[in-house]
Parts: sequence; C-alpha cells; structure tokens
Amino acid sequence: MQEIIRTESLTKRYGDYSVLQDISLNVYRGEIYGFLGLNGAGKTTTIRMLLGMIAPTSGEAHINGQRVLGAKPQLWQQVGYMVETPYAYPNFTVRENLRLIAKLRGLPEKQSTEAVMDRLQLARYADTKAKNLSLGNAQKLGLAKAMIHNPSVLILDEPTNALDPAGIVQIRELLRHLAKEEGVTVFISSHILEEMSKLASRIGIIHGGTLLQEISSQQFEQLRRKRLTVKVREKGELAIELLRQAGYATQLADEGRIEVTDESAIRQPERIAKLLVGADLPLAELTVNEEGLESYFLQRVSQ
Repeated sequence: MQEIIRTESLTKRYGDYSVLQDISLNVYRGEIYGFLGLNGAGKTTTIRMLLGMIAPTSGEAHINGQRVLGAKPQLWQQVGYMVETPYAYPNFTVRENLRLIAKLRGLPEKQSTEAVMDRLQLARYADTKAKNLSLGNAQKLGLAKAMIHNPSVLILDEPTNALDPAGIVQIRELLRHLAKEEGVTVFISSHILEEMSKLASRIGIIHGGTLLQEISSQQFEQLRRKRLTVKVREKGELAIELLRQAGYATQLADEGRIEVTDESAIRQPERIAKLLVGADLPLAELTVNEEGLESYFLQRVSQ
C-alpha cells in the first residue's frame, strides 16, 4: 500500500502544558482514516500540524512523501482541507465564494464552481449569500472549497457537523466514492462515532494527547463485544440452568433477560431457540446485540 500521510512522534507543548505526545500514525492511499477523540483530546492540533498551520515542538509530519514544514507550494495543490468552522465571505453568494477560490487556485472558474456545487447539491443555493445559509449548508460550502480542485488528499475536521441525517448520508457516500473509485485519501476527525463506524476503513483513538489505539474496521468487528439476549415467557431460572447444562456461558441481565456470550450461540442463535422450545420454554425474545463504536470508544478512554 502506498503511504500518503505519516507522522513521526508529533509532540506539541505550550510551556509546561503538553497538548500532544508522540503521535505516530500512517494513512494509505484510498483509505478513510477516522480520527476519534473527546473535545480537547488533540484532534484539531494534530490536523493543524498536518497542514503546517502550527509547528510541532518535536516530531515531523509528511504528506505524499514531503515534509509538511517547508513543503513546496505544489504539495498543497494535492491537498484539500477544512478545519473547525468553515470560513466564507458572508456577503458573497455561494457561487461567488467558490469562484474566488477557483481563481486563487488557478482553476477555470465557471467549470470548477458549477461542478463542485452539483457534487454537493449546492446549486439551488448558488445565489444565496453565505451569511444566509443554514449551518448544514455552510458546512457543505466549506467542503466544496476543500474539494474544488479535486485533491488526492482530503483532511477534514468534523465535516458532518450540523448536517441533517440526509446530509450526513450524502457526505458519507461521496467520501466513500472518492476513496474507493478515485483513490482519494481521507483523514477525518469526528465526534459522531457511529457514523465513523460506517465510514472509516481504519480508526485512530486519541485521548489526552496520546494515540491509544489504531484498528481497522475488520479488527473492530472482531474486538467489539457481542452477545445473544434471550427471554422466555416463564421459568427463566430453568432456562438458565438448561443453557448452562448445555455448556453455554450465561448471566442474568435486566428485566429477566439472559445474556449468552458464547461465539457459537451468537453465530447460530437458532440452536438456542431449538434447545429452549424443545424443553417447553417458549421464547419471548431472541436478539444478537453488538457493541457499537461509541460504547467501545468510551470503554477505551475510561481505562
């Protein structure tokens, strides 16, 4: 895999206060890397150092094999970014804002502007002044400015913030398409954890300025806790005893439910159903529950 983003022991201190400690990560071509952390964890500081907006106290960041600090202007022609609140000229329309960015980047103004507005479904707001946009559409305008030059690397800080559910799905599908079909590398921070579980191919968890863990979406599937929840109409204690005699690890949960954590039961819940129904213990509930990314994340940062 081609390495696109690399950091080596990125550290940032302000006097005696340490914001980041030894952040080392790698992001590869066509990957969507979800960077997760609580407010103040160091997400935005990391992104600002990736973009050369602030210098690290120690360590280095590289994009496309080039050291970020002191990088040649050509590097930034390959990178699109949005950091924190998307900025726009408030008295300019959406079209005017984008045409200005196109002109500054040396792009064909009309063609580039119309194309990116269509891609982000902003055409209907083309003549709306930025100050009159909803928060969600202002966010889309910020994304459009990041994407107008068709960069090969996108670095986005909370890009779905303030979007409605339909807007979140739209951005999710767009980023998936860019990564899978066009090989765009996406580095994205977000607090919408379950959305990241649907989008990111790999996840980095940062807490207190330290990178706690990096896992792929496949590894997350293996690591997150799964359990089978069973409830019978009556004789719950008898059901527990029967399951234990059959060799299943069980425990009593809330409202009379029984939790079974054996992998074989989770893969084949019909065996549990057959066992209980065969013992004249009719089922009221049989559900496979999987731990979500939010639960997994909170468990990791509380350790």
